[in-house]
Amino acid sequence: MSSGHRLRDVEQQHPLLDGEDEAAERSSRNDAKRLWFIQDCCGMVCAFITWFLVFYADFVVTFVILLPSRSFWYAVVNGVVFNSLAVLALASHLRTMLTDPGAVPKGNATKKYMDSLQLKPGEVIYKCPKCCSIKPERAHHCSICKRCIRKMDHHCPWVNNCVGEKNQRFFVLFTMYIAIISSHALALCGYQFVTCIRVQWRECSDFSPPVTMMLMIFLCMEALLFFTFTAVMFSTQVHSICNDETEIERLKNEKPTWERQTRWAGLRSVFGGQPSLQWISPFAGLKLPTLIHRRTWRGGAEFSV
Repeated sequence: MSSGHRLRDVEQQHPLLDGEDEAAERSSRNDAKRLWFIQDCCGMVCAFITWFLVFYADFVVTFVILLPSRSFWYAVVNGVVFNSLAVLALASHLRTMLTDPGAVPKGNATKKYMDSLQLKPGEVIYKCPKCCSIKPERAHHCSICKRCIRKMDHHCPWVNNCVGEKNQRFFVLFTMYIAIISSHALALCGYQFVTCIRVQWRECSDFSPPVTMMLMIFLCMEALLFFTFTAVMFSTQVHSICNDETEIERLKNEKPTWERQTRWAGLRSVFGGQPSLQWISPFAGLKLPTLIHRRTWRGGAEFSV
């Protein structure tokens, strides 16, 4: 079968306009210039709540627990550790939310693109009817992002984005750092409760005993809830990476049509290269000029800057 016959066969199944080639190329170039952000009300509210709760925990730990402490080094060491981990957690959240998770260019199901694929005779390709894109293997369409996402694991409203091929590392770091600071906050609260009971709530805080107790109880509840949620998410993400299987593929019980990577190869493909400090840094690969460079804003499910 010739290339022309192949294209005509595809066209009969999925009619394409001759002018779509140029439009798809423009869309693909614009995608490369975008700072990814999903305009979803629920996701933006959840992201705001996440940041608010982290700042609340930082406020209680710093001003209610550490600053009134009589031990200077206890306050300094724990303050530096907790705030550093909080910065890493928020940076990981920001990178997860603002990184393209692996979106397939919109409307790339064109003659020119399909011809460039150099398909073998009889080879089957799939077109997403929702975003008019050629779906790569293991890609799934997200109804919230309104795009097909490569190796889509799930859409998480708490990061207002899909977790996919290009931002899974940041999501894993986000869950890891939140779990660590949650356990740290629980330990500090427990020690502070014991200290306050010993001195009968005198001089254990700059706030009144009822306010101090209320703030610390709420922090304990928040930390326990966050630790449970993020620890479970972190373990499932690592399990998925090691098994080379996304959450969607596991839930759908899809039989793998791809060659599975080994655990070590899966970790390196997600975190990049050999083990190093960059594996646990959300700032690795960050290009500030790209973020601050002026762009034109666009509407839609996601917009660019």
